[in-house]
Amino acid sequence: MSCRQCERCGARWLNGLHYWATGKPGSDLDLAGLVCNVVKDPRRQNPLRGMEGGDAWEKRRAFIDGATDSIQRCSNLPGADQSSAS
Repeated sequence: MSCRQCERCGARWLNGLHYWATGKPGSDLDLAGLVCNVVKDPRRQNPLRGMEGGDAWEKRRAFIDGATDSIQRCSNLPGADQSSAS
């Protein structure tokens, strides 16, 4: 079994497969989009460092913005309780 760890962020690969700190299997491309491409450092161990795609902060921001818009639309429906709004 081979194990390597990025000295910069602590990401781990077991037998060449990335695993998140939670122990769940990860994606090198997601790791690149969320971490490696954000913090430029030549010590990064991710083989897909610099590649575009996968999960990224822009994608997560778009999801949050969409969810926020949906909540706001629902709160403007007739009968919605406006007393909790500041």
